Formats: sequence, C-alpha cells, structure tokens
Amino acid sequence: MMVRIPLVPEDSTDPVLAEVFDLFRGAGRPVPVLYRTLGNAPEMLKAWTAMAWPLRQRAQTDRGLRELIIMRLAQVTEASYEWQAHWPEAVRFGITEEQLGALAHWRSASASVFSPVERAVLALTDEMTSGVEATGETVAALGEWFDPGAVVELVLTAAFYACVSRTLRTLGIEAEHPDDPHLGVMRGSSAAG
Repeated sequence: MMVRIPLVPEDSTDPVLAEVFDLFRGAGRPVPVLYRTLGNAPEMLKAWTAMAWPLRQRAQTDRGLRELIIMRLAQVTEASYEWQAHWPEAVRFGITEEQLGALAHWRSASASVFSPVERAVLALTDEMTSGVEATGETVAALGEWFDPGAVVELVLTAAFYACVSRTLRTLGIEAEHPDDPHLGVMRGSSAAG
C-alpha cells in the first residue's frame, strides 16, 4: 500500500477521532486505513462518517442495491480498497458472486443475472461515475420502482461513493490484501459495461 500521507496512530487520543476510532477499538478491530488517513483532519473524518454511516445503515432502499452501486463505482474507478472492503457486504446483502463477475458487462449480461431494477440502478451508477450527472431519463426510469425519497438515497449513494473512490485513489489507499482473488474480478474487467 502506497498511502501518500501519514496514517494517524490507532491509539490516538484526539477527542474528535475517539468518536470514530473507539467504535473499532472497542470491538477489538483495527481502525481502517481510510479512517486513519482521513484522521489527519479530525473534523473532516467526523463529517465523512456522518454521511457514510447513515447511507449504509439508515437508508430505506435495499442495501443490496446500494452495495451494487458501491461495487460498480469501485470497479469503474479501479478503487481496489473500496472493492475489497465492500465485497463481503455486497454478498451478505444478496449480490451474488455471479453478478460481481458479470458487473463489468452488466448491459450485455443475461437477463437472469441482473433484474430490471438492478439494471436501472447500474445505469444511474455508470452515468454518475463517467460523467457529471445521470440523464433525466435515467432518473425518471427509477421512478418505476422507487418513490422520490428512495431515488434521493440511490443518487446520494452513488455520489458519495464516487467521492470515496476519488479520495482513495488520490491518497494512494489501495487494497490491504493485494493477493485477494476478488481483486482479479475488478481488475480483469474494469471497463464500463
């Protein structure tokens, strides 16, 4: 891993960092490298988690769909840390390994691999990742399955995790386990579908 700025020590006593770090330390888990990097700006880490954690834990849309967004963003932007960190969550919330393997070519994948709602969410993701915005048609198509609040959640998930990918790549935060075989799925097929 070639992190471009120093990592904050896991045992930091900064009171702002403690709000985040203590959740990991108290569970006997290491503080993630991303958080130790962002911890160089404690208030920014606090703001980061204030957005990230509700998107993951309090949104009303299907968590599997949100994880599908995250995985596609990680793949398109080649953010190996994000891909590795979210693979277990994607699978836990119903995204199959077959889907993850077909993600790079989701548009041409069999109808049995991605449902119409998954394809609509992936279209949103690709447009928001490769450009500045999704088209009005793509956003309107989501209305077939989602109410306006759910559409906002999906858009915010794509927007925030695009920020995550760009942050990871710019700060040089790469997969913690470079020999993870799941990374081959991401790297071997990172082109837009």
